[in-house]
Amino acid sequence: MRKATKKIAVTMAAALMVSSVSLTGCGSSDSSDTSGSSQPASSEAASSGTSEASSEAAETDPVQNLIAATTDTVKLTVWASELDQDFTQGLLDSFKSKYSDVTFDITLGAESEADAKDDVLKDVEAAPDVYAFADDQINELVKGGALQEVANTYTYDVKGANVESSVEAATLDGKLYAYPMTADNGYFMYYDKSVFSESDVESLDQMLSVAKEKGKKIGMPVANGWYLYSFFKGAGLDVTLKDDGSNDCNWNAEGGTDVAQAIIDLGKSGCFVDLGDGDLQTGVKDGTLAACVSGVWDSETVEKEWKENYAATKLPSFTCGGELKQMGSFAGFKMIGVNPHSKFVGWSMILAEYLTNAENQLARFQARGLGPANAEAASSDEVQSSPAIAALAKQAGFAVPQRVGGNFWDPAATLGKTLIGGNQKGTDLQKLLDNTVEGITDPVNN
Repeated sequence: MRKATKKIAVTMAAALMVSSVSLTGCGSSDSSDTSGSSQPASSEAASSGTSEASSEAAETDPVQNLIAATTDTVKLTVWASELDQDFTQGLLDSFKSKYSDVTFDITLGAESEADAKDDVLKDVEAAPDVYAFADDQINELVKGGALQEVANTYTYDVKGANVESSVEAATLDGKLYAYPMTADNGYFMYYDKSVFSESDVESLDQMLSVAKEKGKKIGMPVANGWYLYSFFKGAGLDVTLKDDGSNDCNWNAEGGTDVAQAIIDLGKSGCFVDLGDGDLQTGVKDGTLAACVSGVWDSETVEKEWKENYAATKLPSFTCGGELKQMGSFAGFKMIGVNPHSKFVGWSMILAEYLTNAENQLARFQARGLGPANAEAASSDEVQSSPAIAALAKQAGFAVPQRVGGNFWDPAATLGKTLIGGNQKGTDLQKLLDNTVEGITDPVNN
């Protein structure tokens, strides 16, 4: 690694000023790192990333302040998704080039956003400096002291740059704790235009009729609480997270058995199938599936197989208790968090900003098809022309942020598996729902 040299233009006055700035975070730090100013730095001021600025600029630009104060090698560990390794490594290389007056030693590790919370909380002080995670983990990460509050910004205004819903998801008790990275962790309906028309996909009943006629299947991971939620939410029933980490759930209230029966009827149709791991990819490739519920992560697979017939839209309505109900869904976001125990909190925050700025959120969409949380990137023509992202936007009006405790998942998955089997003759549906709700709302053992 090239040893960077400090430029003479960084004055002693600037260095003295930097040393008086208070450190951000409750973790350990040293004189080589500071959080800079509590005021957002302008993009123009931060864009140079060098120490050649005048002493006046160094006194007002928190990035220059940090560069002036950094004398040691900045060692950082970053966790990103297994699927994001090559892309993230490219960003890290660009980041080091951008701030070439500082010597960085950045290690990239692979960690699923879905598992980040559990592994970070095993030992927060030893956890990575910067890591990606799913937004529904924010409560426990904050409670565990694993997220640095985003009180200071360096290169852009995090709150102002990202869509409101993503900022809300990154906020707890009025404080921002994470950097929104994507706004596409939700689900919708992919469909084959050679099988279904735009009007067909408005109604699940109509889709089943067409699928039966053409010998096709419609797939959805029903034995998965994340997707099963869509039926109950559509009927006005819900599950929510309480302050103690347990859940409130009214799936066994009036109308719940109608939802259960509707799912049983779907299973009995012979055209609606539960999707397990790998079933979507297999069904799309062999032509069995003509429609499927999933998220943007499957867009490349579906588009490759269906080609000009590739299409996507919001979830359809379904018949429940003799009435049509629009299916709801969970909305989710991927975030970047900074560990307050980092030795280099300031540089960790600048890196988190860099990984999630408008340019790199658009680049992430171009590389992996992931929808941006940044408003500027999300409004670009390129993003708006994506069928998957457009479908997600249509579903957004029927989606809510995922906020459920850990006791939700297993009982919900068991319920979905039981119902979609379609062979529940004689089953007491009310008792089944009561038992499910009892499991979902079990107290949390602390």
